[in-house]
Amino acid sequence: MLGKIKKNKKKDLIDETPDFSRHLDLIKEVLENTQVNIKKALNLLAEKNVDTGALLTSLKEVNNASLGFIEPAESQARIVEGVFNGEKMIAGDGAEFNVPANYASKSKLVEGDILKLTIAKDGSFVYKQIGPVERQQLVAMLAKSENNNDWYAVAEGQRWKLLTASVTYFHGLPGDEVVIIVPKEGKSKWAAVENVIKNHQ
Repeated sequence: MLGKIKKNKKKDLIDETPDFSRHLDLIKEVLENTQVNIKKALNLLAEKNVDTGALLTSLKEVNNASLGFIEPAESQARIVEGVFNGEKMIAGDGAEFNVPANYASKSKLVEGDILKLTIAKDGSFVYKQIGPVERQQLVAMLAKSENNNDWYAVAEGQRWKLLTASVTYFHGLPGDEVVIIVPKEGKSKWAAVENVIKNHQ
């Protein structure tokens, strides 16, 4: 019984905190504004000669009211869009952002893909592919540089750099055949790995 009373008192203390009260007031205000604007839009629709301008304005106010509630949380994150160059994302202002090799490999990102980066308030990075380029698949030979241990795909006199994470995932070895993904148009320095065809037992 005593434990139950303590629990209720603790709940009451939480409910009465200023932050909690302000949060409830904000929710109430947003819902009331949304309700008013929805009624206004419905009244406009009920008229025989609908004023499309007024209707659109009313609907926009409904949208803005709902956005007003979620905007503070979203404004804490920073959104950056850029182009994947095979290894990094290059933003419109030239800033470079490292793309995790495991993500690029798993997502089979191709040079030229458009990415959106969300930088959260805690500094964490979340990438999303929003504009994939048109692709084509090729079969090439897997090769490894003796100088720097970089991996390459070689075919028809061309050479593409490969992410090490992609090759090691498929346990590729020099001399294996590798199925790569490259942009359909234009030349690229990098290729994504679709699969490896083992030539070694």
